[in-house]
Amino acid sequence: MIEKQRCPWCLGFEQYIKYHDEEWGVPVHDDRIHFEFLILEGAQAGLSWATVLKKREGYRKNFADFDPAKVARFTEKKLEKILLDPSIVRNRLKVYAAVTNAKQFLKIQKEFGSFDNYIWPFVAGKPIVNKRKTMKEVPATTPESDALSKDLIKRGFKFVGSTVIYAHMQACGLVNDHLVSCHRYKVS
Repeated sequence: MIEKQRCPWCLGFEQYIKYHDEEWGVPVHDDRIHFEFLILEGAQAGLSWATVLKKREGYRKNFADFDPAKVARFTEKKLEKILLDPSIVRNRLKVYAAVTNAKQFLKIQKEFGSFDNYIWPFVAGKPIVNKRKTMKEVPATTPESDALSKDLIKRGFKFVGSTVIYAHMQACGLVNDHLVSCHRYKVS
């Protein structure tokens, strides 16, 4: 059997490969999934995605299965309890930012009807399909991630710098950054 070609960043362990093959770069139109990736990518800031991916179930358990309405109501007592759980990245600023971001997320849903309606216009409503041949060609930010980041920060979100937001755009399929040699490139 011939081994599938994959983007080289995902080859570290089986969970990473599964994430690459089944989720990364697939266009997302579900607000709960958008919120999940905002929390996870905010947690990743300064760390590797592998670290956060391994803790995903801990985040799911601690952050109400990524329900923004529930997370927005978390109390300080609840957040302090979450900070004791080693199944997440126990960074106080990041954990507290999840509640701030949940509240802002709900405001966007109210204003636009959904977070999905808000985010997709930043890429003119359809995925930006790149034709990258090597990982060196993949940027950390783009003008689109700069614009989205700036707007989210203006709206009060935390841990949404342009690099974090570009990772969100890649994960949620707003951009296709699978290498052209990857078996997922044409599928995305």
